[in-house]
Amino acid sequence: MDNTIIHRIIPILRRLIKKWQPPWVEEVASKTGDPFKVLISCLLSLRTQDRTTGMANKRLFSIASSTEEMKDIPLEAIEKAIYPVGFYRIKAKRIKELSRELVEKYSSKVPDAMDGLLKLKGVGRKTANLVLTLGYGKYGICVDTHVHRITNRWGYVKTKRPEETEFALREKLPKKYWKEINGLLVVFGQNVCKPLSPLCSTCPIRVYCKRVGVKRYR
Repeated sequence: MDNTIIHRIIPILRRLIKKWQPPWVEEVASKTGDPFKVLISCLLSLRTQDRTTGMANKRLFSIASSTEEMKDIPLEAIEKAIYPVGFYRIKAKRIKELSRELVEKYSSKVPDAMDGLLKLKGVGRKTANLVLTLGYGKYGICVDTHVHRITNRWGYVKTKRPEETEFALREKLPKKYWKEINGLLVVFGQNVCKPLSPLCSTCPIRVYCKRVGVKRYR
């Protein structure tokens, strides 16, 4: 698959996903424009369903909405607010430590560059790219399991790990699509191009897809 096909696929995906709920992190970004809330939402969303993440976000931000407030909340209160997100005890501790770090080392401002974000404990490239794109409107390519799986399934890239996929996409994907590719493919991957038995028979872009690694589909 080359970029002449990508230019056809992206508009189709934009129209298609309008019928479904956008990822919760995108909702947080659009409603608040707050890089700190985007960062915390990203951390909560790891290995957790969007609905659970959304409810946990609302509870947590109702008791603390800034780094200064968050660092002073008892750990048990954070745990209670974010339960039952995956690994909620570990995430609660990380949120508290991260808030303190931002206050003490960064004057409460979330770094707006990749290098700075990766220095924060518990922040990897996926989260850093989401903060850059959704929190600051900067260019980045967030690659989660959906982006990794689907771009390989299309035959657009040929990689083994999400981090490899990010750098392959940086080389190949037109820059104007960088900021939106994650949001498009997360929704598409949750509802159509599923990990097991994707819905190929009803997929509007099936004619372009090489179905790499697909052994069974509906």
